[in-house]
Amino acid sequence: MQRDIQEVLFTSEELQAKVKELGAAISRDYKGKELLMIGVLRGAVIFMADLARAIDIPLALDFMAVSSYGASTSTSGVVRILKDLDEDLEKKHVLVVEDIIDSGLTLNYLMELLRSRNPASVKLCTLLSKPERRQVNVEVDYMGFSIPDAFVVGYGLDYAEKYRNLPFIGVLKPEVYK
Repeated sequence: MQRDIQEVLFTSEELQAKVKELGAAISRDYKGKELLMIGVLRGAVIFMADLARAIDIPLALDFMAVSSYGASTSTSGVVRILKDLDEDLEKKHVLVVEDIIDSGLTLNYLMELLRSRNPASVKLCTLLSKPERRQVNVEVDYMGFSIPDAFVVGYGLDYAEKYRNLPFIGVLKPEVYK
């Protein structure tokens, strides 16, 4: 798998330092509140697991699965909910955890959907953001890293369901996905 990587953007150590920093900020901001973290499957699972362990206040976890990519490298713009939440959001403080924001189309749709369910608050935490690719503005409350327009994998991010288990985030060689 590593021979398919053109360049490592963030090492495991850099990722863990950023997760610790985000966890401290979230712990501080939600102190005294009940936090429900919603992970966007499947890419956010590894990041969310590490982030949850870096937060030192009580929290609950739930997951949604949405799709707008399929096996492609760019969004179709059509968002499908594959798995909805088990938790009721009414009057809860919700933190959506995402691996990467690209066009913003999926997250914009998801955030509006969650806001319509009457939570006390809805905020967004993403590990990565590609501002050059943004088609709609999405307000990010907690962000790990801003990255250039490159196809990245590792630490939960995939191409055709591969590379998620890499301990770092790297740029995938174009010849792998073209």
